[in-house]
Amino acid sequence: MPTPTPNRITLRQWLTLPFVALVTGVALLIGALSYQAGSQAVDTVADHLLLETVARIGQAIDRHVVGSGAALEAAFPSGIAAPASLEAELATLRSRFWIATSLHLDPNNYVYYGNQAGQFFGLWRYSLQDAELRLKLKTDEPRLFYRFKEIGGELSAPVPETRVFDPRARPWYQAGASSLSHTWTAIYIDFRTTELVATRARRVLNHAGALEGVVATDISLRRLNDFVRGLKASDHAIAFIIEPDGKLIASSRTSNVSRLADASHARLGIADSGDAAQVAAYAQVRQWLAGGGQLDHAVTQRFEGPGGEIMHLAFDRLRDDAGLDWITVVAVPRSDFMQGVTGNVMRTALIGAGAAAVALAIGLAILGWISRDLSRLAQAAREVGAGRMDAPLAVHRSDEIGDLATAFRQMQQQLTTDRLTGLVNREALLRSINARIRLHRRGADDKGFAVLFIDLDDFKLINDRLGHAAGDRALVEFGARLRGASRASDLVARYAGDEFVMLIDGVDGVVSAEQVREKIERLLRKPQADAAAPGDAAAVVAGTVGVAAYPHDGERAEELVRHADADMYARKRSGKIAPGEPRENAAAAEPR
Repeated sequence: MPTPTPNRITLRQWLTLPFVALVTGVALLIGALSYQAGSQAVDTVADHLLLETVARIGQAIDRHVVGSGAALEAAFPSGIAAPASLEAELATLRSRFWIATSLHLDPNNYVYYGNQAGQFFGLWRYSLQDAELRLKLKTDEPRLFYRFKEIGGELSAPVPETRVFDPRARPWYQAGASSLSHTWTAIYIDFRTTELVATRARRVLNHAGALEGVVATDISLRRLNDFVRGLKASDHAIAFIIEPDGKLIASSRTSNVSRLADASHARLGIADSGDAAQVAAYAQVRQWLAGGGQLDHAVTQRFEGPGGEIMHLAFDRLRDDAGLDWITVVAVPRSDFMQGVTGNVMRTALIGAGAAAVALAIGLAILGWISRDLSRLAQAAREVGAGRMDAPLAVHRSDEIGDLATAFRQMQQQLTTDRLTGLVNREALLRSINARIRLHRRGADDKGFAVLFIDLDDFKLINDRLGHAAGDRALVEFGARLRGASRASDLVARYAGDEFVMLIDGVDGVVSAEQVREKIERLLRKPQADAAAPGDAAAVVAGTVGVAAYPHDGERAEELVRHADADMYARKRSGKIAPGEPRENAAAAEPR
């Protein structure tokens, strides 16, 4: 047999080398497609998750400060002139200030007023029943503190303050007197609790339209800081609220107050927070603002963080007509989202290389199988990025791509589901209502529907008497009752806190909607049959139901929910059931 020359290529080589090159190329292609699809999915889901987290912080801020304006309006309604002297109006002021502090007991449990004569009237609510009246009628005398219970309760013996307090010299008075509308004072540290506090103030005019005094309310920012610390966007995510000058309001990683050498406290700036990732994220925000960026809506970016790590970033700016100007920031390392993607690429390439030992047809079949699922994953990611959170993902595998698909579905589930009750969340509800309205407008469905807004009665009592775990069980029980009363075509959502919303299909007109409301209210009044004990929280679950019928009460999801919400509160005020318990007390602040 002739010996092959060194330059001779055998038939085996002709058959083997192209096959190996093809399979190697296929393996590389699979790895590239896998990485590209995973990267696209990560980018889309990361941006959406960060925007969702920024929106949640914005909603928390709104819930935290929105009640302050209402509290001031209740204390001194627009159009009602301030008295020249407090003596003749003490009973009226006491009633109004009790109502003002009842609107949002947490955090607006303290509302107070000072006038040009140096007089002072303040009402501090320790709880739903207990309160303290702080009164100063003569300029050169200290304030007197009276404890009492209920709105008309008898006042205790007065306790004088140890120093003479002049409201006209306080920053809140000077800020309110110099502003023509509501205004926020600078955030300061409460010396008792070492927590941040903000004050909202408004001038009050006399009968002649001239300045007579200033009414104000304090807001502790502790609850807001606790909310930010509780956010878990990922294992290494950071979230913070900051003023444009760089002073921290709340942070998920660091304190917002520093202790000085003389044992006093000072607000902490972002540059002194000691967290490199937090500082880098804020620097990116400042750079964007310095470049002329206008924060009319949330913005997402990617930047190089400490140690060269790529970070996903989202931020937004929140303002109001009283001068509030805060920036919310969320940043997550890209590696938190890319876990498993790089390893998946390597394993996929090795599988493709190993396929050189099998038939080309099997290799091509594997390529088609993997590419098809990667395309489905990328398509699902694009649909999520376009706002369709319930985009189906028909990928069911037991390998790394299956893990990525499972993680993707879990992210979809988390973005649309309330974790405690398992019901859909607020955003998913509004999207479903709007989709139902679009279907009706296209003529694809001529049946009406109703939106029910349900508020859990006396929920604070459950938390206070039985604990927050019992409160959680009550919420779960409440959601289960609503879900059990609904049909397959209906939708039950946890809207916020102890508020739930139902989308009831096949309801024609207001009369039919009222019948549905009555059915739900009867169901909610039934005690739980398997309560652990008569005092168990689940045994006292009950709610008030407001109703809105489409299109009679609104032609947009927000209008229908607002109408149902207003109807629910109207039913509470009408006396058909006892009003719900106010929220928990705010932390004590320095007397004003």
